Amino acid sequence: MVLNWFWLDALVYDPSAWTECQARPEAPLYNGGILINKFPIYKPVEDINGDMVYSPTLPLENLSPGSIYSFSSWVRVKNVDSALVSATLKVDNSSFAKCIGTVIAKKGCWSFLKGGFLWNSPSNSPQIHLKERKRAVTIHVVDENGLRLPAAAVKVKQISSDFPFGSMISRTILGNLPYQEWFLKRFKATVFENELKWYKTEPLPGQFNYTVVDQMMEFVRKNKLIVRGHNMFWEDPIYVQDWLENMTAPQLQRAMKSRIKSVMSKYRNEFFHWDQVHREDPLATLFLNEYNIVERCDSNASVDSYIDKFKELKKGGVKVAGIGLESHFDIPNPAFMRAVLDKLATLKLPIWLTEVDVKRDLGPEKQGLYFEQILREAFSHPSVNGIMLWTARSVGGCYQTCLTDEKFHNLPAGDVVDKLLLKEWQTGTKHGKTNEFGSYSFRGFLGEYKVSVIYNHKVVKSYFTLGRGVETKHITIHI
Repeated sequence: MVLNWFWLDALVYDPSAWTECQARPEAPLYNGGILINKFPIYKPVEDINGDMVYSPTLPLENLSPGSIYSFSSWVRVKNVDSALVSATLKVDNSSFAKCIGTVIAKKGCWSFLKGGFLWNSPSNSPQIHLKERKRAVTIHVVDENGLRLPAAAVKVKQISSDFPFGSMISRTILGNLPYQEWFLKRFKATVFENELKWYKTEPLPGQFNYTVVDQMMEFVRKNKLIVRGHNMFWEDPIYVQDWLENMTAPQLQRAMKSRIKSVMSKYRNEFFHWDQVHREDPLATLFLNEYNIVERCDSNASVDSYIDKFKELKKGGVKVAGIGLESHFDIPNPAFMRAVLDKLATLKLPIWLTEVDVKRDLGPEKQGLYFEQILREAFSHPSVNGIMLWTARSVGGCYQTCLTDEKFHNLPAGDVVDKLLLKEWQTGTKHGKTNEFGSYSFRGFLGEYKVSVIYNHKVVKSYFTLGRGVETKHITIHI
């Protein structure tokens, strides 16, 4: 077993991860970190079956409160073909024990476990750099002969973001003008709660009802929102219609095909993602969507088993083009979350957090605190391409996290959304004058921009798109 720990900040974090079992382990991250030249002590512990086994233990001393620690280890097992190996943080003389990372280790080769923890801090998210979300821009102002003009007044305004950040809606938004006004001020993307799920649209065989969905789609079209297609099929037995339960396999297959054709005949090309369907709507990106991957350690849904599912589908000829993470959190572990995203990023597919919320039992203040940690961690990761909040306001409240009260005044989680989405993650408006070389430079978040230039009482307006890239984007304005 090869292990290392390291204290993290945004300047030195190493996103390296491996998902293939290797003949030899790679060099430890951070050259071994704070565990360099330390060796584990083997102590007897009780495993999940109640058997006593000897587990490697490494004491950690003088940890800094409020700091994120990364943990990684190369693991190899023997006597079994594979085994789920967990790293657990324990505190002496305490019942505290927290899983901080897992890997499905294999016999005869080395598997990479990556995780970590935020030590003893209920507040203050660590600073995270957002270089993947921003880019340098230089605007050159020239006259009709191409000569550069110094001291020209330049105004640049971001008018849209290229990062889809949305929230779920339900039927309660229909006809509710205060709700619509609050929602549209913040979000350009959405997903429906339950209205498009099978048990809602076909409660009895052959009896389809899309009335509410049609009304919600009209709201989406009118306001130029993009919308995810969510859960064409959902295997939760609580929400499976009675008439499906006793079907034979061929009967169920026919019913599922009928369901797909019914939905696609009405809404083809309306959704930019589908969690299960692609063949019937080629313009929609096919996603897998899973829970308890990024939220916490779960022996039934580990990051390695999820990655194996993608590889299995690819081997079978199924082209999955996106990774969905439901993201229903209680108390988040930012280091574990970051490590999971690093491992998923090895698939080189876009990652979406599709149903972000925080458990209501924690109370509004802590919900807001943890909401901010989750959103910052996701937005800063270069492989995360979108975030969808599971925060629709219904008659009885919300599923777990409410952004507002019943009068649409912000709660702490709503304040977090406003702080990040409307302020920190927007370039806003930039003013300045061109330098002696006729240039004006700034760094901005990716998206659409409007620029206006004034020189000698002449005004020129233009638009440009700022996409990903490592080089400065150059814009030339003729006036």
